[in-house]
Amino acid sequence: MAQRAHVLDPPLEDVILAYEREGPIPISEELYVLLALDDPDTKWELHDGLLVEKPGMSITHLSVVMLLGNRVAQQLDLGQFLVVINDGRLRRTQRAYFIPDVFVVPVDLLRRLRDAHPMGLGVIDEPLPFVAEAWSPSTGRYDVNVKIPVYKLRGDLEIWRVHPFERTVTAWRRRPDGEYDQMQFTGGKVALHALPSVVIDLDALFG
Repeated sequence: MAQRAHVLDPPLEDVILAYEREGPIPISEELYVLLALDDPDTKWELHDGLLVEKPGMSITHLSVVMLLGNRVAQQLDLGQFLVVINDGRLRRTQRAYFIPDVFVVPVDLLRRLRDAHPMGLGVIDEPLPFVAEAWSPSTGRYDVNVKIPVYKLRGDLEIWRVHPFERTVTAWRRRPDGEYDQMQFTGGKVALHALPSVVIDLDALFG
């Protein structure tokens, strides 16, 4: 794949202008982190070394994401886990930083990251118990074809693709051998694979 532009140097304003002019552009990990810290209101991701702005959510997308995150949080011990909605970043390599719609992170892990890099970008390299992406017209194909396989490479224990219009959930659950079982749910109550105390009522989620 031919690159559309050379890797850019600061100032960061030039990076944003180049992105607005050209679309996704190649960028170094160091510059990406600086941009994400300098411009926290924009949901910047890094897709195979290309700078990409995560698009905004439709009201249907937003409502399902918020409901899912809240239902998970209500059933967890918040002294042990934190539910993050459309924030924070999961990293696979220096070329892949994604902002999931919902993920669950152990509080002890967050404390270690904070103590090690108190002013750093919120980035998690370690596998997580639950990660979810909700389908939308602007991001659906990309989430399936790129983000979910990367989450599997990270070793995240359960990955959901929520389709609010089809009212389905496709789940990938990691086995002890590192492979994933894929299953689809169209309703009823679903217990999370790595957080079995959490049960999501899909009929209520999509209602």
